[in-house]
Amino acid sequence: MHSTLRRLIAVAATLLLSAAAQADVVQVAVAANFTAPARALAEVFARTTGHEAKLSFGATGAFYTQIKNGAPFDVLLAADDERPARLEKEGDTVPGSRFTYATGQLVLWSAKPGFVDDQGAVLKGGNFGKIAIANPKNAPYGAAAVEAMNKLGVAAALQPKLVTGESIGQTYNFIATGNADLGFVALAQVLEGGKLKSGSMWIVPAQHHAPIIQDAVILKRAANNPAAKAWMELLRTPQSKELIRGYGYEVQ
Repeated sequence: MHSTLRRLIAVAATLLLSAAAQADVVQVAVAANFTAPARALAEVFARTTGHEAKLSFGATGAFYTQIKNGAPFDVLLAADDERPARLEKEGDTVPGSRFTYATGQLVLWSAKPGFVDDQGAVLKGGNFGKIAIANPKNAPYGAAAVEAMNKLGVAAALQPKLVTGESIGQTYNFIATGNADLGFVALAQVLEGGKLKSGSMWIVPAQHHAPIIQDAVILKRAANNPAAKAWMELLRTPQSKELIRGYGYEVQ
């Protein structure tokens, strides 16, 4: 990951030196699953453009509500394509700025080594206390988790064991701290350097839920913000795509 970051910094410096000489700030609302790569990209962004990306992390549904209520965000990096498309349709975005920056992968994860098997059979065994998911109304990864449990035929049996986080970040914390024995999170949250950081996991097959397509869009208030444009340009570079893949996402 470190060598990729260095290459990204070197190439981005060449690509983005033409950015505005005066530093600007872009306020970025980032889906919680994308926390680690967003922070890495923000570091590159500052070094190569002189602009600053101020990142806020949370659930996509909550960000949508905040934006509709006037929250001062310039860019939304969502965990789905639905909310950015809705904002676009409602006239709250810069026309033509929306694109897919990543496709996420859902995993069943436990902080305990050997607890989650490589087929997800632990779900049917039910030998655990609590299982965590993100709020499916606000978090697309939570909605995908519900789909997966229904697909596996375990949703009704697991309902009494569910602990719900308001975002995928809070859901991860429930599991990491032992407040839940296991749960559904984003693959990116449990990887470090392309390998599992700790515990045990099962990558949920893609056919168990709808694709987690994650779109980015510039919001209307940032139409004339050069930092917002530069941030989106950075996301599209081959080096950024390589970095994002390293965190467990699929990128076109």
